[in-house]
Amino acid sequence: QVQLVESGGGLVQAGGSLRLSCAASGRFLSTVAMGWFRQAPGKEREFVAGISRSGVNTSYQDSVKGRFTISRDNGKNTVYLQMNALKPEDTAVYYCAADRSTVVGVDANGYRYWGQGTQVTVSS
Repeated sequence: QVQLVESGGGLVQAGGSLRLSCAASGRFLSTVAMGWFRQAPGKEREFVAGISRSGVNTSYQDSVKGRFTISRDNGKNTVYLQMNALKPEDTAVYYCAADRSTVVGVDANGYRYWGQGTQVTVSS
């Protein structure tokens, strides 16, 4: 059973930064593409960023381009989401997910394993 554990969430003022981490059990993480999603209260879960298995290709939701950076360290079985210039509208529970394939996907249905989520709250 693959386990994904997110960390790094918290409360930050607008304009601040946070770095989320997602650690996976075993070596599974290094074999698939990975993604970050988020879900705000009363809203559907949405794609934030994704990275291919090799780390060469990345994809971002338009609202976070230029502010968020996804990266991975396959040797450490860890994926990161660096979030800068945070805005109150970034407030949500952030989920790490492992794709079924090696290429980046934006559809949550394409992701096989999910973490429990970490809360990010941005105050104005």
